[in-house]
This record gives sequence, C-alpha cells and structure tokens, in this order.
Amino acid sequence: MTITRRDILKLGAGAAASTFAGGTQSAVELTMRPIPSSGERLPVVGIGTNRYGTGSETEIAPLRETLKTFAAAGGKLIDTAPMYGSSEVVLGELIAGLGIRQQLFLATKVYADGREAGLEEMNASFSRLRTNRIDLIQVHNLSDTATQLATMREGKSAGRYRYVGVTTSRDSQYDEMETVLKNEKLDFVQVDYSIENRTAAERILPLALERGVAVLINLPFGRARLFSAVRGKALPPWAAEFDCGSWAQFFLKYVIGHPASTCAIPGTRKPAHVADNLGAARGRLPDQAMRRKMERFFDTL
Repeated sequence: MTITRRDILKLGAGAAASTFAGGTQSAVELTMRPIPSSGERLPVVGIGTNRYGTGSETEIAPLRETLKTFAAAGGKLIDTAPMYGSSEVVLGELIAGLGIRQQLFLATKVYADGREAGLEEMNASFSRLRTNRIDLIQVHNLSDTATQLATMREGKSAGRYRYVGVTTSRDSQYDEMETVLKNEKLDFVQVDYSIENRTAAERILPLALERGVAVLINLPFGRARLFSAVRGKALPPWAAEFDCGSWAQFFLKYVIGHPASTCAIPGTRKPAHVADNLGAARGRLPDQAMRRKMERFFDTL
C-alpha cells in the first residue's frame, strides 16, 4: 500500500509510527551508524530545526509534540544554529520542559568572523540551549574556518564539546570544503545532498569516507522541491524491496543508503513527520544498484 505525506498527517504520529514499523513502533529497531572518530552510534535520521521560531502556544505545541515523539521513538540527533532565528531558544525551553536532554545528541553552529565574535556566539548557545555541554559544534558555511575550529578544539579539550565539524549547504563551497577535509582533523562534516542534488557524491562524500569523518546530510528533501516533483504520483512498486512506505522515506533512504552518510537531518516540525521520517531508518536500505535505479526513476519525472 502506498502512503502519502498527507495520509500520514491524517493518521497521526502514533498510527503512522505503527504503520512504518510493521505493527508497533518498536517492532523494527532504528538503523544506526558509527561516528568514525569515536565509534559512538547514531540513528541514521535526525531532525533539522531551521524553522523552530517563537510564537503562540498554538505554534509551539506541535514542536513540543514533535520532540517528544522523536525522543520516544529513539531519535537522537537534533541540529540547530544561532542564525536560525529563535530556534536555539525554543529548543532549549522545550527540551528542558520535556526532560529529554540526556537522550539527545545536540548539534549547533557558529557563524562569525574573528576569535572573540566566535567565542561570544558559542558561549551564548550554551545559555540559549540550556545545557553545559554541546555534543557537536560546527563552523557554519565555512565562516572563518581556521579561527573557529581552533576555538572549538579548545572547548572540546575542556569538555564543553564532544565533537567538532564544518558545514555547507551550497555546491559553490565544495572546493573549499574539500580543502578543509584534506587539511583539518574533523569529526563531522555537514553537506547538502539529495536524489535531485547529487554533486556531493562526486567528491565530498567519498573524501569524508576516506578521511574517517562522519557526514550529516542537510536538505535531503531539496527544500520541499522533491515533494513537488512527485505530487500525485504513486511510489514505484519496487520501493517495497527496501521497505519504503512513503515518498519521504524514498528520498531519505536514498541519501542514507550512501555508505558515507551518518545521519540525515530533514527539517521536521510535525509529530506525524517524525514517524514518517524515522520509518526511513527502519528496515532495509537500497544498495548501490538500487540507488542507481532510484536516480534513473527520479530523473524521468
């Protein structure tokens, strides 16, 4: 049976989780991947929070339920940034209120020029997120990378951060990202990658795999463009061969099927989307031959 994103919203988070887990949410464990620098394992699907803004309780309530559902289902990695409006503040309040901080792997970023500005921004993130330790700190879009990495490593040595990394969300920075990957010792890189935007697979993903660096995948839905491309279309029947029950899972299983991928972080603001997205972390993943078939199929849409 093909289930659409709209169908999932109608089902609700609990029912959707049951559907994608083969009857019960815990029936099939989430697929985990190791962080190469430590061996610590993370579920292959997390949450991006670019649009976790402040607002009325009506606007905040779904975000609270989203995080509650995510943690209850075994989700861990949540990615945010100071430049995502009020996302850090909202996350800090909700995570503290739910009492789930210890269950989560919390990642944020710094986007600053100069040591003092970077340090000030990093310090503010601890306050906004209401935590004394951040799991992953990242240089956002390669901003003053060498300076910020030096400060981050000091914080890592002091126990404030567990891992350090760099990010980009645009192909135009891949040359610089490649240079940083070759010359810096990193725990993580974050890069834009989807079945529509496959450029990262040419150089960045293979290099990260070679260098033993974990990879977070941002924009796996191509800023929702992928859903527009398949609107009104049924999943191909062969999607069942890798336990795929929705278009969201199709797109996510494609990116996490790449051996370099550690965790995809789709923007997620609704509990039902948590259930759907985490369905991609359950069951079989497409192998290389199947991923090529998925590419050919998508390219004809």
